[in-house]
Amino acid sequence: MIDRSKDLKVIAEQAHEYFSNKHSAREKALQLSRGTIQLSSKSIRSSHRNEFHEARVLLDEARSLVSEMIDIRLTHPDIYYTGFVQDAQKEYVEALLTFALIADEYFPMPNDIGIAFSAYLNGLGETIGEMRRYLLDSIRRGETSKCESILDVMDQIHTELFTMDFPEAITGGLRRTTDAMRGILERTRGDLTNALRQQKLEEQINRFIDGS
Repeated sequence: MIDRSKDLKVIAEQAHEYFSNKHSAREKALQLSRGTIQLSSKSIRSSHRNEFHEARVLLDEARSLVSEMIDIRLTHPDIYYTGFVQDAQKEYVEALLTFALIADEYFPMPNDIGIAFSAYLNGLGETIGEMRRYLLDSIRRGETSKCESILDVMDQIHTELFTMDFPEAITGGLRRTTDAMRGILERTRGDLTNALRQQKLEEQINRFIDGS
């Protein structure tokens, strides 16, 4: 009878090495993803505070982590495409585009930052929520001069994303993002309309008082 022990030992050793490498790659991807999400969140906070230098530094740090994730794709594509890497990339794109919108800079293109369209467009969609926050903060400060242009950009983003009529498996759930952002957009439109009406009414009252 054939002695299987040597073959089984070789198979076990090879499998152990394979899974060990795979586990290390997964742990590294998780660490990079968590770091990217944390840096992106901090960058968004800085952007809302108009702390653009700090926001840019945080984005640069996040981009370095994103680049390391892309390296994992070359050796362990199954780890790279499990989902959590794309979630981190989406958060990075959201932070990057939120910064661009608030600081009035050009959008970086997906190919320029090495991120697939699915993660990029979902991140773009999430910026509608951040711009709602920025617009409401502007209203509270009484700075409504840019609010209509901000709302217009939000509407443009939603309009373009709505045209991506492809299966969710391809777009990474973009339809869900687009549907959620539509509700945010409509609530923001209502909030801005009410704020502008209130502002106009206050201006009319002040003119009446000044003229009496």
